[in-house]
Amino acid sequence: MDITTQAVADTASIHIKGANGAFLYDGDKPVRIVVYGPGSKAFSAVEARQSARALKRMQDNDNKISIASPEQRASEEAEDLAAITVRFENLSYPPAGKADGAELFEALYRDPKLGFIPKQVTKFVADWGNFMPGSAGN
Repeated sequence: MDITTQAVADTASIHIKGANGAFLYDGDKPVRIVVYGPGSKAFSAVEARQSARALKRMQDNDNKISIASPEQRASEEAEDLAAITVRFENLSYPPAGKADGAELFEALYRDPKLGFIPKQVTKFVADWGNFMPGSAGN
């Protein structure tokens, strides 16, 4: 078997659901977020940053395991998700004003009233199968 036939794509699209679990549409166009997956360099960079943060917290706490505050965890999650987000499709976030790119993505991910969106993104990127060519995400 040629194992390379199982290689995953770097990116995939998530069709976002509202808080009620129904898929979101802008008219007849699906609301999607395109993200880098677990096989990509962008995802690896985020994992490295997460490890560095955990190690720094431990070093700052006399080599004892310490957990970030809820506010710090939310901030780090927004930053990390923004780093693996490629683009929004059929989705705007007016509170971010003229922000675009990572600044726009992070603003949306930080919004506690839209907390169902980062949860979907986190769950989606944890599943390598979503990045297989021909999968629902591709």
